[in-house]
Amino acid sequence: MTTNLLIIAITCVVSFLGFSNAQLVDRLILWPPAVEKGQYYRLLSHGLIHADTTHLFFNMFTLFFFGRYMEPLYADILGPFGFALFYVSAIVVASLPSYLANRENASYRSLGASGAVSAVMFAFILIQPWATIYVYVVPVPAIVYAVLFVAYSFYMERRQTDHINHSAHLWGAAYGILFTIVAEPRVIGVFLEQIVHPHFGL
Repeated sequence: MTTNLLIIAITCVVSFLGFSNAQLVDRLILWPPAVEKGQYYRLLSHGLIHADTTHLFFNMFTLFFFGRYMEPLYADILGPFGFALFYVSAIVVASLPSYLANRENASYRSLGASGAVSAVMFAFILIQPWATIYVYVVPVPAIVYAVLFVAYSFYMERRQTDHINHSAHLWGAAYGILFTIVAEPRVIGVFLEQIVHPHFGL
């Protein structure tokens, strides 16, 4: 089993357990007062639980397709645990700004792997900017999707009219790009070369 599939399997198991076990969710969710008391594991564990099956499905479906392309890259650069290092660190980094902004907000809670999934997706877009991403059934070039995704996330983060952590999406996306560039600086040249020579599809 690949690391990507193992992450998906573990996340699905823990999330499904959480759907019928509120106490488990309470122990794993990102809740600033608990982190302030030393429960730092919540910065990671919140990525193992989800609000509902739809939330879980979209995150794991996205991770499945993008993760299978990115895992070999990180394995070549960082070794067999490279993708796991990237994914786990992305969960923490994507959630840190939200946590720091809500350290004194006892009503704030956050859960889900969306930040890390955004990191994987944007790392893929850095490598394959002209790949086709399907938004429902509409084919969109990956680089165009990235621009729309960032614009939408910024807009929704400012409005704060839903219960989605758009900040985690944005920070996860930025981390995915930066981590990949630091791990393999040559991807910058590859990205620029592809941008000036568009070709659609993988």
